[in-house]
Amino acid sequence: MFVRTESFKEFIRFYPIVSFLVGLHFALWLLMDFLQLGFAVDLKEWGIGMNALILNGEYWRLVTPIFLHGDFTHALFNSFSLVLFGPALEQMLGKGKFVVMYLFAGIAGNLGTFIVNPDAYYWHLGASGAIFGIFGVYLFMVMNRKHLIDTANSQIILAIFAIGLFMTFARPNINIFGHLFGLIGGFAIAPVILKNARRFSLWQVRTRHSRSDSDDISFDPNRWQKRKYGRKSTGKYILWGIIIFLALFALVNRM
Repeated sequence: MFVRTESFKEFIRFYPIVSFLVGLHFALWLLMDFLQLGFAVDLKEWGIGMNALILNGEYWRLVTPIFLHGDFTHALFNSFSLVLFGPALEQMLGKGKFVVMYLFAGIAGNLGTFIVNPDAYYWHLGASGAIFGIFGVYLFMVMNRKHLIDTANSQIILAIFAIGLFMTFARPNINIFGHLFGLIGGFAIAPVILKNARRFSLWQVRTRHSRSDSDDISFDPNRWQKRKYGRKSTGKYILWGIIIFLALFALVNRM
């Protein structure tokens, strides 16, 4: 579920929303921070979240910070987290519900920051509120929709939740409210968007997309089993647990 075995072309084709978001992260970073084009720099200033400006009626700043990042490393680790955790949820929910969930959680994080943070000139940006919203949906699955997620992946989500919550409070310069309200937003919208959701299956994704290309092509289900997607070796989960921990550590540390 969280182990990416797709090729680059498959990933873009199977998960178009996640692919678009990751591409947007780096495109905006390239224009705003690397090339520092005048219009792009102005666009970044126009989009950064700041409580005083939101209070002054610039309500778009509850949305635009979701897509902006402070530097390349910030964009990289937010995108890495999205690539790890977003694809399975996009496949389970469908493109439309995934977009609704992502925006809802991101806005919830920014709105919570606006309402609760007393500093009128506090500024913030980054996709982490929306990404914590993804964790919130998975956490809801673990607690209330156990048929959608197996035991091994449930343990990964619980570990990520515990580590993320600890590091949110332990590290300096973190938008604590953005993380917490993004997580709450994802958890709150989960009962609605998980209606009719199905367990993630890479084989089903491949089969569906292959059939859309040609009805004449037949598939052997054992073909995908040859790649041994179903093995749940301890070593694999330990390895990915370490990778996820490092990614989350860098994500929270950079925000």
